[in-house]
Amino acid sequence: MKNYMETAYKEALKAYRKNEIPVGAVVVIDNKIVAKAHNNRQKKANVLGHAEINAIIKAEKKIRDWRLDHAVMYVTLMPCQMCQTIINEARIKKIYYLLDAFNVEKSDKYIRTNDCDNILKPYQNLVDNFFKKLRK
Repeated sequence: MKNYMETAYKEALKAYRKNEIPVGAVVVIDNKIVAKAHNNRQKKANVLGHAEINAIIKAEKKIRDWRLDHAVMYVTLMPCQMCQTIINEARIKKIYYLLDAFNVEKSDKYIRTNDCDNILKPYQNLVDNFFKKLRK
């Protein structure tokens, strides 16, 4: 699990460097990464440019099926309600995330990971720094 979350964190760093909200997502099937992505909403001028949705689209293309019922997603930030709806439609069964988001409904399939302490604090700092930059 750590390797997958570290990959998601690297994707979040890519988003941060592009002045996007730093969120990264990874889709795993049979213990192999089939897709990884980060936010690109600003760059693409597209409301759907969330890391989770980008990763799902890449995974669907790779396996040539919209059903990801054997997939697990690792994401740095608890998915928003829009992403949760897309995740449900794609039939992803488990989602592991690093950091809680506010005002987001949770269910049993969303699991906050506790074994990635090595990236939790750096990721929290990344998110904090991003929003501090925005407020300036």
